[in-house]
Amino acid sequence: MSGNFTTNAGSTTLNYRPLTSARNISTHLAYLAKERAVAIEAVERASQVCQAVFKRLITAETLTKKDKSPVTVADFGAQAVVNHILEQHFPDDPVVGEEDSKDLQGEDGRVLREKVTELILRAIDRGQYAGGPQGRHWTLDPIDGTKGFLRGEQFAVCLALIIDGQVHLGVVGCPNLPYDMNKPDGERGVLMVAVKGQGAFQRRLSTDGIERETPVHVSSVQSTSDAVFCESVEAQHSDHSSNANIARLLGITKPSVRMDSQCKYASVARGDAEIYLRLPVSETYVEKIWDHASGNIIIHEAGGRVSDINGKPLDFSIGRTLSANKGVVAASAKIFDE
Repeated sequence: MSGNFTTNAGSTTLNYRPLTSARNISTHLAYLAKERAVAIEAVERASQVCQAVFKRLITAETLTKKDKSPVTVADFGAQAVVNHILEQHFPDDPVVGEEDSKDLQGEDGRVLREKVTELILRAIDRGQYAGGPQGRHWTLDPIDGTKGFLRGEQFAVCLALIIDGQVHLGVVGCPNLPYDMNKPDGERGVLMVAVKGQGAFQRRLSTDGIERETPVHVSSVQSTSDAVFCESVEAQHSDHSSNANIARLLGITKPSVRMDSQCKYASVARGDAEIYLRLPVSETYVEKIWDHASGNIIIHEAGGRVSDINGKPLDFSIGRTLSANKGVVAASAKIFDE
């Protein structure tokens, strides 16, 4: 997909350059170099779609899925853009994506359907792969933290490459996250990327050219009493009361940082907070792989650790869900065991 991309969402037209030489990263220089460059390109483009739609189309006109999280035109547009770019460069790789074009079909979907093209419908449905333990596939959350997106707060575009059940590459675009948390009112827009064994890096979320990447590392805090929790804004996503009890047991007195989406993983990865807890709010809820794959590898490559609440590694080999796990704990390696 090159040149102009038109969503028909309020006559939104996005202009961008085609991928040039995989961002000048030669495939023989590093493991997954081409995949890394293409994933960055895809997340940048999808983030641009989300920002354009937010400016033009945020109204009460949203869909409601069975899990009650609103889905907007931006969800579908971002998934279509990412899937189309992946298809161009890796046509044989399937995709585990969150969205499904059936929500745009029938009379109930007529209004939104009029805002998307046949190209987008086709591209969205590249995300219906079942996942599994063999081969390679991508997993995508076109807008993680939809309610944060609707509020104009934190959301993320998340893309990861899974090979034989293991996450090998993760990219998280956070359009509203301050580049420097010490300057919360300063420049916004962060992209984080990690490849297995190569470390985690941050760059400005920009489409103006090649951006300089800087390594990110988890906090060097040695004791949980000096730590800060990072947790979900939405109470239905994590058990806030149990989080508070755990904070007291660990001697944590600093106020929690609450934000939507995998921006929480990004914040822990660069040391803005030390602990991310996502405690299950029901016995039946099962986490989805697209909600955690990118953040999982970014935390690991930044020097942290991730498990479920029983200390088991997150298992991305089962399919579209983390059915072998309950909840998520991510933290700096120095305090993780405590």
